[in-house]
Amino acid sequence: MAAYRPGVLIGNWNEDAYLEEQDRLRDFMRKRERGELLIQKINNLQDNLLKKIQLSVSKDGFVHFGDTVMLLNPDNKSSVENYPGVCGSLTLAINLDEISIYSARSLQAPCGVSAVESVDPVGRNTFSLLSVDGVAVGEPIRFGQNFALGTTGGFSDQMANSKMIITHCHTNRSLAVPRNFWTRSYFGKEYEVICHTYLDSHKAEEDKNYWVIVTRNPSDEDGTMIDRPNPHPGGIRKNEFREET
Repeated sequence: MAAYRPGVLIGNWNEDAYLEEQDRLRDFMRKRERGELLIQKINNLQDNLLKKIQLSVSKDGFVHFGDTVMLLNPDNKSSVENYPGVCGSLTLAINLDEISIYSARSLQAPCGVSAVESVDPVGRNTFSLLSVDGVAVGEPIRFGQNFALGTTGGFSDQMANSKMIITHCHTNRSLAVPRNFWTRSYFGKEYEVICHTYLDSHKAEEDKNYWVIVTRNPSDEDGTMIDRPNPHPGGIRKNEFREET
């Protein structure tokens, strides 16, 4: 009598295979109902990161805790002279690696950031200004006051839509876009954002360190203040404000 080979199926192999397939199908249906399938996670994350966001309107000219804003590194002549291919304004944006894209169902803090050429407010380049010391929502952010960026007495209030320096609390270094380093992210070619204070020959911060907290244009629901004609012939004034985060 011939012996069975390893490839020969014996017993209730057909029933076992059928039951295993049914288990896989039930697991698939259960995950789909809960939104736990990988494709559902990716689509949901992309929808949130790329959906259009409405910025806050500054009625008094200041920015406040709880405001939804963009952080914009303005276009400058020096960047064009030194790096001809890197011109135009850049905005700070959330940057996720592929592992995070495929594994995360929602954004996990902390996460990386980069600078992107898009100045249209969407989920990944808009932020909420959060208090780190219990200041109430709606209170203006004052000069030198610490704040955090959330995903979507004797001090002067911080002006909205004006140039400023944003300083990292623990290192005392300023947020900057060198513009000569770029990386290929999940979303395409984007520019590196670092904490480094660039000083010119007069010991003043260079344009790489300047940012603008951008709010919505109150006369245009889909526009921002950077799209609004500037009443000052010289453009946005470089106010010497320094914010810490």
